[in-house]
Amino acid sequence: MKKKETAKERILRAATDLFYREGVRAVGIDRIIEESGVAKASFYRNFATKDDLVVAYLEQFYHLFMKPFVEAEERYPEAPVEQLHYLVECLGARMEKPGYRGCPFLNAAVEFPDISHPSHEPVVMYHREMRHNLLLIAERAGAREPETLSAQFMMLFNGALMSAYLERDSYNPDNFRSAAKLLIKQQIS
Repeated sequence: MKKKETAKERILRAATDLFYREGVRAVGIDRIIEESGVAKASFYRNFATKDDLVVAYLEQFYHLFMKPFVEAEERYPEAPVEQLHYLVECLGARMEKPGYRGCPFLNAAVEFPDISHPSHEPVVMYHREMRHNLLLIAERAGAREPETLSAQFMMLFNGALMSAYLERDSYNPDNFRSAAKLLIKQQIS
């Protein structure tokens, strides 16, 4: 028996689809209410402002995008180099999904450049945690300069995320994978 979605879940599902496909600023609350099929009062009972919904949208992606780190540890508990290679594959696969429209965190950072906007904290937290998790694995893997490896990996990954969006039809995900593996090999040999 399938559990019925709550109003909050329907709102977040509709907002996630619309925000990701069209951009946060391009989508108004009335459209989200219409797409989710909830009453306006129900929307505001669950999300006091659109900014609250934007934060929930980003938090949802945060949890989803941190899963590969947990999976890497579970699959290769004693093999940090294999964990890094697993992450390269998972992160590369993200850019190959149908309907890919960039990274929701990078998109939000561009749409909301003001650091006082509520979306800024989840964006920064995601970036900081990604880099920190990579650093920890790089240290366990015996990287010569784990801080450098995690910084370079993040720059490469962020660039690949944007390139995959901009070059939709011609983007080759193997370029990211091979460059990331070269970074790892350069640091761990």
